[in-house]
Amino acid sequence: MNLDSSNPPGVQGNLQGYCQGGDSPNWLPYEHVKYYTNAFIVRDQEILLGFKKRGFGQHKYNGFGGKVEPGESSLEAATRELKEEAGISANLEHAGVLFFISEGEQKAFHIDIYRAEEYTGTITETDEMRPEWFSFQETSVGEEQSSSLPAIPYDRMWEDDLHWMPLLLARRKFAGRVDFRKQDGKLSKWWFGTVVSP
Repeated sequence: MNLDSSNPPGVQGNLQGYCQGGDSPNWLPYEHVKYYTNAFIVRDQEILLGFKKRGFGQHKYNGFGGKVEPGESSLEAATRELKEEAGISANLEHAGVLFFISEGEQKAFHIDIYRAEEYTGTITETDEMRPEWFSFQETSVGEEQSSSLPAIPYDRMWEDDLHWMPLLLARRKFAGRVDFRKQDGKLSKWWFGTVVSP
């Protein structure tokens, strides 16, 4: 695949193309940007995801997060949301940025992605999220997976997660953009790149 080396509109940083696709020739326009966060606990070939019980993204698995409130930094918002949705605290590190737009919307979403390998507190189900561990253990051909946990449920997640989550799991900083079609919520265009060290 020939990767476009230029960042899509809304995506900043010194990036090397990682993957791209879609059937739309142009990126969707937007008028303003809203800021959100999404946090993941990743340890020992396992990742903690939350099953969304209500609201936006209902019945999908995702990280723990939400909007950045006025006067709050992105990291403060991510820390607060992790505590509110999973009952735990963690020393989060910035892992990437996801910029997405849905067709027909005037606003774009800038989502700072965070990760941590350790946490404190007791993982707790809340009114909004049900936390569950999943395995991403890599196995060779013919080798059985030793984890008793289920594999990451990409078929019950946002369609773009399949493109950037391997970068999160591999500790490779990334940024990317996704445009969604209005009629079916599928991807119309996407681009992801990895951060190039200066």
